[in-house]
Amino acid sequence: MLVQFMLKNVLSFKEETVLDMTAVQAYKEHESNLIDYGTKEKFLRVAAIYGANASGKSNLYLAVRYFQQIIIDSLNSGMVPAIKEYYIPFSFEEHHENSEFEISVITEDFEYRYGYEYNAEYIAAEWLYRKNMNTGRTSTIFERTSGTVEFGASVRKECEVYKEQIPSETLVLTFFNKLKLETTVFRSVYSEIMNMLVVPTDLCEDRGILERFLPDVIDLEKGKLMEFLTAIDAGIKDISCDNRDKRMEFTTTHMGKDKNRYFLDLYSESEGTIKSILLFIYARLAIHNNGSIFIDELNIKLHPLLLKFIVDLFYEEGSNAQLIYTTHDTTLMDKRFFRRDQIWFAQKDEYGYSELLALSDFKVRSDASFEKDYLAGVYGGIPFLKEFHVKEG
Repeated sequence: MLVQFMLKNVLSFKEETVLDMTAVQAYKEHESNLIDYGTKEKFLRVAAIYGANASGKSNLYLAVRYFQQIIIDSLNSGMVPAIKEYYIPFSFEEHHENSEFEISVITEDFEYRYGYEYNAEYIAAEWLYRKNMNTGRTSTIFERTSGTVEFGASVRKECEVYKEQIPSETLVLTFFNKLKLETTVFRSVYSEIMNMLVVPTDLCEDRGILERFLPDVIDLEKGKLMEFLTAIDAGIKDISCDNRDKRMEFTTTHMGKDKNRYFLDLYSESEGTIKSILLFIYARLAIHNNGSIFIDELNIKLHPLLLKFIVDLFYEEGSNAQLIYTTHDTTLMDKRFFRRDQIWFAQKDEYGYSELLALSDFKVRSDASFEKDYLAGVYGGIPFLKEFHVKEG
């Protein structure tokens, strides 16, 4: 489960920027929108990020993907090291400083705080701390500077022998996740970070996801899928798959006015229907694994009512799944659906610096009209439009 994600000097986010999924304790509305982990703090199931075009919303999404990709690839000996490929600091300054990421996640009975600082040449710093959720006690797993790695007592004996073998461009977490160790701490943190699914922006074009996951959904959860398709009024009465000539084919069934059944290749359905099925797959993966998904421009090709239906999937009781999404659609920016700490705004100043603000950062009454005030520019995150005339000739 995601607690916080921090980035610094990545793309348009020059200064330290934090997306915090910790609920504001003073807010009492929509308690069902929260994850209760049995601790003093509760956590958000859903966060929506609004902002004008080029405000930095998509850059936040990309930053999460870069963060994960460096962890995945930092040990691979490719032509271009991962830290060099994904070192994309703020562009509009002459001197480029290190970039930095940090994430806090909860898995089992521990909260882990993991992060790293890097540039195109080497890992400048890296750290991992663990807090016992029952006792509140925090311990160090490791701390790294550009010159050395110091291990905490719980892993020192097993890990110390490898410290000189870690390349300067490779993350300690990646290195030890690859080894077969008695301690499970590195695998736990790695798995929880990868449990955050960063959904591709070209969702409808990714047939690989459908071919990989949809057959199992049809075999194991067809009833749930059909309930979903019926609820969103897709007009689909049945769906099947067939692996012919090593090529997976999906067929949907529709009922004609004459009460006869008619069949259609899934890829002939509307992009909205295909995207909805893909979102169902991602949502079920997250819900089953108590994971998080991050989706850029969730509203594209979705009716506002369907958008709400997707969001509501993450309010299932008994699940710790989370949804973070960016959008321009303000129909859900309403006190009837969201708490004040669930709504975020990305905005960029005239010099290209992006910042991320929560609605809870403003003095907002719980009965305020969030959408009306947002469109009026009270919270920022909207485009500043100037008059523009197109004249003939």
